[in-house]
Amino acid sequence: MNEDRPSTNGSGQRSWLDRLSLLLGEPRDREQLVDLLRDAQRRNLLDADALAMIEGVLQVSEMQVRDVMIPRSQMVVLDRDGSPEEWLPEVIQSGHSRFPVIGESRDEVVGILLAKDLLRYFAESRNNGSFDVRELLRPAVFIPESKRLNVLLKEFRASRNHLAIVVDEYGGVAGIVTIEDVLEQIVGEIEDEHDIEEGMFVLRHDDGRYTIKALTPIQDFNEHFGTDFSDEEFDTIGGLVLNGFGYLPKRGETITIGRFRFKVIRADNRRIHLLQVTVVNGSDAEGADLGSPEPGRLS
Repeated sequence: MNEDRPSTNGSGQRSWLDRLSLLLGEPRDREQLVDLLRDAQRRNLLDADALAMIEGVLQVSEMQVRDVMIPRSQMVVLDRDGSPEEWLPEVIQSGHSRFPVIGESRDEVVGILLAKDLLRYFAESRNNGSFDVRELLRPAVFIPESKRLNVLLKEFRASRNHLAIVVDEYGGVAGIVTIEDVLEQIVGEIEDEHDIEEGMFVLRHDDGRYTIKALTPIQDFNEHFGTDFSDEEFDTIGGLVLNGFGYLPKRGETITIGRFRFKVIRADNRRIHLLQVTVVNGSDAEGADLGSPEPGRLS
């Protein structure tokens, strides 16, 4: 038996790491492996997207759920004692497909409601008043903050769950995490029908809010909103907002700059992706000099 032969998996195929080792040589550690991969990309052996995904896979194996979860304060939840009519505005505005249903507090998650299950009420039960949310609830899956993302992804695939409730060491609810949150660490931002179309930077909503890409050039933002933010130091509105925070914000954090309130609605551990913009009226506005905005109030 040749002991130097790379190991194979159950299907007889070499693992991707074995095949990369044959291509690139034997790296001594993960840091050297990344250096070899980047060198391979520079030599056009890998394209940039493939390199980014491989680096994402390596990163996921070192990350924990707490690194990507939606924090407790930003969870969109439904009250067990509420009616479908009361839930509907929240369901529509959030655009989510799954919602934790809570009892007396956010620490009491009694199950998961799928938005599509509400169709049964509006299609069948609305007229006879027979709707019972307990009949539609899916079991909630609880996981610790310390669980590694690669392990969680494997469990998501095996159980076909797409959402888990994250609990802290005391058993309290710390947040939620979805399969999309994990996959985005590997493949980057996953857009859906609620995202801005390619080629667009600003999406206006009927209630006066705007969704904008963080990569929106400041010049384009100025033209759209009639402002005069300086683009000498930053090229994009995401850079301006990041500077205002002074650190990489998490999803749900807000900051006011000039007469605009920016809310982070999509971000990962590397950069901001999407922002919600609301025009602030009167005394709520900060940083009156739009050309040189001061860091706003964090809330």
